[in-house]
Amino acid sequence: MISTFQIFLIFLFLLTIFVLYLGIKIVPQSKVYVIERFGKYTNTLESGLHIIIPFIDSVAHKVDILERQLPKFQISVITKDNVEVGLVSTVFFRVLDASKSVYRIKNIDLAIENTAISVIRSAAGQLELDDLQSSRESMNSEIKDRLIQAAAIWGVEVTRTEILDVLVDEQTKDSQRQQLNAERERRATIATAEGNKRSIELNADAQLYEARKVAEAVKVSADAEAYSVKIKADADAEQTRVVGEAIKNDGQPAINYEIMKRQVDGLTAIASSGQSKTLVVPSDITKALGSLEVLLGTITDKSTNND
Repeated sequence: MISTFQIFLIFLFLLTIFVLYLGIKIVPQSKVYVIERFGKYTNTLESGLHIIIPFIDSVAHKVDILERQLPKFQISVITKDNVEVGLVSTVFFRVLDASKSVYRIKNIDLAIENTAISVIRSAAGQLELDDLQSSRESMNSEIKDRLIQAAAIWGVEVTRTEILDVLVDEQTKDSQRQQLNAERERRATIATAEGNKRSIELNADAQLYEARKVAEAVKVSADAEAYSVKIKADADAEQTRVVGEAIKNDGQPAINYEIMKRQVDGLTAIASSGQSKTLVVPSDITKALGSLEVLLGTITDKSTNND
């Protein structure tokens, strides 16, 4: 039969187990526990096994420290060019200081959402509609920086902000389409004008190149002709000098040589002319040619002897 003392021991043992059960706290990896002692904040328990004083210490708040996303919210804003648009946004954040997040603000999600709405309206009001639609990344970065400063007092870190969509009415959409079409036409006109300008420039360059080549060819031809004239003039001068020397030494043969040479040159010119079909040759041409050869030899010998 169990005595009163044994019952007391059993009761004490069970009470100890119960107290230990109440005092042992296992904190998950994704949470932290905010501990209060007699209703006053005392410390924060990180993930792992912890022991608190039962009936004195209590877990006042279990705070999720994973990154959280606010539900999508839509706000109406007025852009810098006085266009009313709707912005669909969301905010990502996580708790860094659990005690601040529970003791400094009652509803952290609502507080962040309201702050985000205010910041987004302020940022969007400084941009025109076209810039707002094309500069979401820079705007998201600006909103995030402002929210980080505002939420730091609550022990919260804003990790990301997103402008998910920009909503405009049908009238604004039609106006944007017209502007887009006008811009496309303007760019097409500019591209066509640039192409025509380039074509004209290339054509002018080709004509200039051709003109330069023609000028170079004319210059080369003129130089060649001038050189030919110079050579002929030098030859005639030399011939005149030789004939003059021959006339000086023995006048009559030199005169006969010059006359016969001019006759031969004249016959040659007549024969090479395309307009002449009949060539009249003097009867004594053979004799004249023979005499010319003799005279040429005589003049050459005299010239050699004089040298």
